[in-house]
Amino acid sequence: MTRTRYSARQLVRIRVAMLILLLFTVGNGMAQTPVKSYTVKDGRMFIALGKKLKEASVDSFIVQFGLQDLGLKHFLKGMMLDSLARLGWKVNVNNNELFVISKPLFGFDDLKNPAEKIIMAEKPNFSEMFPAVSNLITYGVNKFKRGNGFAARDSVVTFFLRANSNASLVKLSGSFNDWSPDALSMKRTDSGWIANVKLGPGKYWYKFIVDGHWITDPDNSLNENDGLGNVNSVFFKTNYVFRLNGFNNARRVFLSGSFNDWRERSLSMQETETGWQLPVYLAKGTHTYRFIVDGKWMTDPGNAEKLPNEFNDFNSVIRIGKPYLFRLEGYQEARQVVLAGSFNKWRVDELYMTKKAGGWELPYTLGPGNYEYTFLVDGSAAKRAETGGGSNLFFVIEPNYTFRLKGHPNAKKVFLAGDFNGWSPNAFLMTKEGADWVIRVNLSLGKHTYKFVVDDKWIMDPNNKLWEQNEHGTGNSVLWMGQQGGR
Repeated sequence: MTRTRYSARQLVRIRVAMLILLLFTVGNGMAQTPVKSYTVKDGRMFIALGKKLKEASVDSFIVQFGLQDLGLKHFLKGMMLDSLARLGWKVNVNNNELFVISKPLFGFDDLKNPAEKIIMAEKPNFSEMFPAVSNLITYGVNKFKRGNGFAARDSVVTFFLRANSNASLVKLSGSFNDWSPDALSMKRTDSGWIANVKLGPGKYWYKFIVDGHWITDPDNSLNENDGLGNVNSVFFKTNYVFRLNGFNNARRVFLSGSFNDWRERSLSMQETETGWQLPVYLAKGTHTYRFIVDGKWMTDPGNAEKLPNEFNDFNSVIRIGKPYLFRLEGYQEARQVVLAGSFNKWRVDELYMTKKAGGWELPYTLGPGNYEYTFLVDGSAAKRAETGGGSNLFFVIEPNYTFRLKGHPNAKKVFLAGDFNGWSPNAFLMTKEGADWVIRVNLSLGKHTYKFVVDDKWIMDPNNKLWEQNEHGTGNSVLWMGQQGGR
């Protein structure tokens, strides 16, 4: 039996051919929906479009990836294909079912820096792709092969690359320094290389550059693909340590809470000399939790703060951030008032309010975001005129973006609906300012889709040219949110 040796370039060509073959197979009937993709593989950008795509779907794809200057609709019809070659594109597949073109991002020998791929692929900037804190990151734990990972003192984290004693130069690059290959040199020690970085609590992506070669952290089991051909190591700067003292005879102890959807075996705690612990990053807000000791659920004996649960028992509580005071005026004759909202998954057995002079109150800690809620008075929802016809109220903590709808001065009611409020059609009531309708909301970094509901009619934003097709064939407006707001 002989072993065939391939050069690096030959391996790249083989992988590219396999990708094209896969796309071709999909285009010949194996897929349930027409192909529509923009991918990066082995240093090349690939655009694959099914010939049976609707024109609206192609239009939204072109807008989504900024391909207006490419003339894709002409190429799909077999026109002007020679101009693709002048732009550096190669036609890989062009049959009755599928159209695939590709273009190198840069020379294969230079396929190193994740930042270069992102820039060449014309994706959103780093603040959008790698936010340390966002509404989408509720919690995080590190998964290093040795211990808890990097040492941290206050806000300074010491990144450590084990071994590599023969390396001449090692650098650290990540989302915290815009993936710069030169900004942060590491210092040699007797057991590896170190670099100190000042970080706030949150999620960070990184790689090491060893004598010019980009590598993930071999000691870190937590990696993520950014969707552009880069696999990066992930580190969480934690801000809370769960501790359970004693129980040293237990075989396994797990942490389960509202932050991980009460999954029973996903967060294994680490045994210490005095008990069990687990450092965790938690987003701002109120979190409920319990420990599972050898299969037995229990509250935290070291935490006196608790909230009732649906099993006639209690959950322990952690609050991170500032409390928001909920108040319901009146209803002094009521026996019981319960607060329920999107922040606690509308549970009606948890947040019991306290009767105060002239009403009912409950302080509740929440982080930045958009929230719906209601008051249940003796089991029935309290009616509030300011809901605008919806059954729930809403409020926003730290609004950072203003939606504005022009051109509907005679509308009676206008609501905003999008991925940031579960597409609720009657929760986010807009306010009329002159001839416009406006509303301030909190948006996390990255991509958002939305529509307006004008007198019960769903419409896209007529002043936003960026949109994409949805499952109903009616389209959604698209907004990219960066550090300085929408763009």
